[in-house]
This record gives sequence, structure tokens and C-alpha cells, in this order.
Amino acid sequence: MIDDPDRCYQAAHSKDARFDGVFFIGVTSTGIYCRPSCPARTPKRENVRFYATAASAQQAGFRACLRCRPDATPGSPEWNMRADVVARAMRLIRDGMVDREGVDGLARHLGYSVRQLNRVITAEVGTGPLAIARAQRSQAARILLETTALPVAHVAFAAGFSSVRQCNETVRQIFADTPRGLRARVSKEARRNRLEDRTGAGTQGVRLRLPCRRPFGPESVLGFLGTRAVPGIEERDGATYRRSMRLPHGYAVVALSATDQGDHGPAFVDADLHLSDLRDLTTAVSRCRQLLDLDADPVAVLEALRPDPLIGPLVGAEPGRRVPGAVDGFELAVRAVIGQQVSVPGARTIAGRLVRLAGEPIPEAIGGITHLFPTPDALIALAGRDPAAFPMPGNRRRALVALAEAVGRGTVTIDPGTDPTALRAALVRLPGIGPWTAEYVAMRALRDPDAFMPTDLGIRRAVRALGLPDDPVHLTALTEGWRPWRSYAMVHLWAQPNRSPGAGTPKTGTPKTKRSLRGRDAA
Repeated sequence: MIDDPDRCYQAAHSKDARFDGVFFIGVTSTGIYCRPSCPARTPKRENVRFYATAASAQQAGFRACLRCRPDATPGSPEWNMRADVVARAMRLIRDGMVDREGVDGLARHLGYSVRQLNRVITAEVGTGPLAIARAQRSQAARILLETTALPVAHVAFAAGFSSVRQCNETVRQIFADTPRGLRARVSKEARRNRLEDRTGAGTQGVRLRLPCRRPFGPESVLGFLGTRAVPGIEERDGATYRRSMRLPHGYAVVALSATDQGDHGPAFVDADLHLSDLRDLTTAVSRCRQLLDLDADPVAVLEALRPDPLIGPLVGAEPGRRVPGAVDGFELAVRAVIGQQVSVPGARTIAGRLVRLAGEPIPEAIGGITHLFPTPDALIALAGRDPAAFPMPGNRRRALVALAEAVGRGTVTIDPGTDPTALRAALVRLPGIGPWTAEYVAMRALRDPDAFMPTDLGIRRAVRALGLPDDPVHLTALTEGWRPWRSYAMVHLWAQPNRSPGAGTPKTGTPKTKRSLRGRDAA
């Protein structure tokens, strides 16, 4: 239950969409749970209960409102802000780990016993990891029922259920309808879209809309990603960004676009997924949301940074700017190391060459997407048989190999459940990787909202242009008032005109102050 129910009721009474996904409303007089912005009449205060997750509302016996669809809200931004075990567990559950490895696997990954983990998660959100995963499975089943023509039996197993009976019972409990009944509710236009032949090369197409909180400036992430698109695994085609993703059971190619603009930007991002295995739907959606930072709370960022005389005007001018994420932590780390001391176009060329030589080809190209990014083992093998395939200094090639070996052995883990502090320490222990790279990977791969790189030349140039000293010590002290949103402050500084984002940081792994051109991320 939420600690401040009166404040929650006020938000629900005002239909404040900022709180969608932050908490859920259970109405005892109807047995239905809703999102705060549900257009239905606000129930009486004595008939309302508040829950931190959809799963805890379902566990309490409420079924989902078919009018506001509370299961389709943006995720809570709280889990990205925190690094404690509950937040890391929630991110892993969102990534589908319970469906793949069970609660035992989740607990083992976090270093807890199953009993301890159940206790701390239940104390925080009101229900355990199994119920949270069950809620995700029900949402995946609804999406598949509404967007594909798959038989119900196939939908059940693709959504992660162990049997058709379990799927039917869950759908009845949560949506007060049968799977076929949910499918029958779909509009004629959506049904025509669903029934068209969208399969090919062993993939199944799924179209869905990813909700986000407004204001949202999609170009802040889609443009960033498109500029740095690596040939073979990414491309930007007009308003659409497309890329491949390696997933637990196979692969996917996703096309992301946001064309339905409003006064505060789009409320949804359109995602067109081609999945080789539909069991990966939940994971693919989670990683797309992370890539575009769709679970962020832009109003909280604005309110925290607006009073600052330096960064406040920049944030106020573009409050919808987001921090670009990543779909794979190892890929991002490799690309960050490649881009340490070369321009962004140069880093794209090098990364594209590695993709071509060591990446896994997909069965059928979709647009310009032909490969998956290389695995750690594939990069190590390429370095062993053809060192000349790495057109870079030997120290940086050795840094890439050391990174791949560490990830392959499991001594470095870069996934949603990793503690950002532990990751930073593990990365800087590797040869050729310094604090800038570690901060950058924590910011994008782990969604750490408070990462900051005081040696970054793009940041220093932006601060100089604003008339302030740019030495790292002064910058670190200056940004103390920006906590815990320094990652968002950085992307606003990087976006200033005539900047070279992230270029010119010191060479990683060495204390020298000599600087050369560095793409903030070739990733």
C-alpha cells in the first residue's frame, strides 16, 4: 500500500497522468483497479485502496479496468532512480528473468536467498516476484491476442504461461473475460491490421504502442541513436529508427517511431517488432523502453533542476529531453571503448567492421539490418585470429579483449540488475578503461540518473560557454545541487549548439591530461 494515500487520492481526483504507473487505484465497490488518470468518475475516498504495482492490486483481488487499461501504463520511474535490491529485482523481473529462470534464478543473480528476496520485495511493493511476473505475462497475452492472429494456445506459451489453462484462468481473473473475448473486443481496424501477413524468415510481427510520460521529445533519443547508428545493426530512415536485438530465446528487429505529436510531445512510441521467438516479447518491450528512457519522470527532473541558474534555463526550454539508453550492456561498453579517442563517424566505421566480421547474420535482412552485435566469445575469437581486424591502437584492442573476457567469465555483469557502484569499480579495474567509460556505461546501460563525467570535453565546453570555470574539481562541486538528476543535466549540456558531445576526454586507464578527440559514445 502507498504510504501517503491522501496525496494519491488527490492525484487520482485531478486525473493526473504523471502518476500513471507510479501507483494503482483499487475500487472496493466495483472490484476493479485503474490508473490515476482513468476517465471514469472518481470513487469515494472510503472505497479506494492504493497499490504500488498492478501485481499487488491483482493479488488483492482486483481486476483490470477495461476502459483505462492500467496494465498498459509507463513503468514506475522509482525503479530506475534506486540501486537497492528491490529496485534491481524489479528491473530484472521487467526484463523477463523470472519467466526464464524462475525466482531461484532471480535470487541467485542478486545474491539473496529466495526467502529473503520474497520478504524484501513483498515488504516494499505488497506482493512477491511471482505475482509481478504473472502480471507481466497477462499483459503480454493481451498484447498478443490483440495484435496477432496466433491461436490462443500459442499465445499462452509465448506469453510465458506453463499451460493454456493457466493462461485462461489468469486472463479471467485480471480482465474478467476469456482470451477469445479479449480478442473479440478489438476494433475492426485493428483486426484488419492484425490479420495481415506479417511473418517472414521465421519471425512473427507484433505492432504495439509504448506509452510514455509527457513532455517527451522523441528526437532527443531517436536523433541521438540515429546519428550514431552502426551499419548492419542500426539505421535511421526518416522518422523511424530500426535496430536488431539479441534476446534470450532468439533475436528481434524493432522499428521505433513517434509521429503522433501533441502540445507536449507524443504520448506513445510506435514499435513494430519482428521476433524470432514470441517468448521474448516481454524482454524486447522492456529493452525498447529502456533504450528510449520511456519510464522517466520529466516533471520531477524539471522541478529539481529548474531553480538552478546554470542548468535550469536549458531544462526549462526543452523539458522532454531524455537520456538515451541501451538494449545490451556489453554492446554499449564495447562501443564506448571504441569511441574513446576517435570521432563519432570513425567509431561507427570501426564498430560496423567488427559487426561485419564477428556479428551473427540474421536469416533475412529487414531494411539495412543484417546482423546481431558480436558476442564476447566472437570478439575474443576475432582478436585471436585476425588482430588487424581492430583498426585501433594495441592498448585499446587489449581493453576490448579484456572487457569481453570479463563479461564472458561473469566477473563483469552489465544488465538491469547490476549495482551501478559495483559496475563502476569492476570496469575501472580492467586495463584501458577509466572513470569516463565507467560513468557512461552506468548512465546508459543501467539507467543511473545521477552519472556525471567532469572530464568530458563536451560538458566543459558547454560550461565555458556559459561563463563558468571548467576544471573537473569545480564542475563536480557545481553539480552537487543537480543530484540525483546529473545524467539529465549532462544531456542538456551536450545538446547545446556548436558542441562536440562527449569529445575530448582524457585517455582512459591513464592519469595523463593529454586529450584527443573522443566520441561520447559511438554507441
